[in-house]
Amino acid sequence: MITNELYIFNFVYFFLIYLIGIFINFTIITVIWLDHHLHTPMYLFLCNLSIIDLCYTTITIPKLLYILLSGNNIISYSHCFIQIFFFFLADSAEITIIFIMAYDRYVAICHPLYYHHILNKKICRLFILFTWICGCFNSSLITSSILKMIFCSLFTIHQFFCDAKALFNITCGGTKVFYTVVYAECLVLGLIPFIYNLMSYVKIIKIILRIKSKDGRSKAFSTCSSHLTVMVIFYGSAISVYMMPPTDNYDLLEQILTVFYTTMVPMLNPLIYSLKNKEVKNSLKKLLAYY
Repeated sequence: MITNELYIFNFVYFFLIYLIGIFINFTIITVIWLDHHLHTPMYLFLCNLSIIDLCYTTITIPKLLYILLSGNNIISYSHCFIQIFFFFLADSAEITIIFIMAYDRYVAICHPLYYHHILNKKICRLFILFTWICGCFNSSLITSSILKMIFCSLFTIHQFFCDAKALFNITCGGTKVFYTVVYAECLVLGLIPFIYNLMSYVKIIKIILRIKSKDGRSKAFSTCSSHLTVMVIFYGSAISVYMMPPTDNYDLLEQILTVFYTTMVPMLNPLIYSLKNKEVKNSLKKLLAYY
């Protein structure tokens, strides 16, 4: 039996996470928008990552806060699928932008003389457009495949939001299309980008180790370490949630990992970049001093 004190504690906890995440991401977007020195491909992609992370938390946490505050844990059929659609839109967009950011670091380190030629304004805009189109397309496929499922009489979802995996656990049939879409997604948006990211960083590290200047190596590692950390946290948490084998405390463990994946990771992403990036910190200091 869940006590009122636990409901209040959970409400305060998730409210603070949501507030901190909104504040940090909004700060990153504002700093990059106002400082013209940060109008480069790397920071354009970082700004887009913060926008995606804002969407990520806004899709799930406000509804959860309402449930905790009102005690009404019922969600309508249409609202559930709207939440699924926008969640996978943000999820797919985040995978794509992390992939693009890896390519950005690859070009910056391995082909520095051609960096602004390869990643010109037109190409960057196309990359951003591709990110959201890819998210919409992939989310539409997953949502439409879930709509074809046949659900059992039990409609209790053991999750804090409408997650595809949680819905799959209460199905009685019609999962063939869903399996096909998920396998295709794991290959196209999971395995291929992950392998490319690893290969890019293997080559990047080889190039960095050849740099004779200690300051040059340090600067090169600094520009890549933030993205590499974000990539490891994102893929690590995603794999933990969706590839974890069942255990005795499977439901509880899955919920804990999902909370981390959907609420903590979007808050940590901009924090990791801002803490390790001198240009962002300097721009923030100038902005605060100006106002």
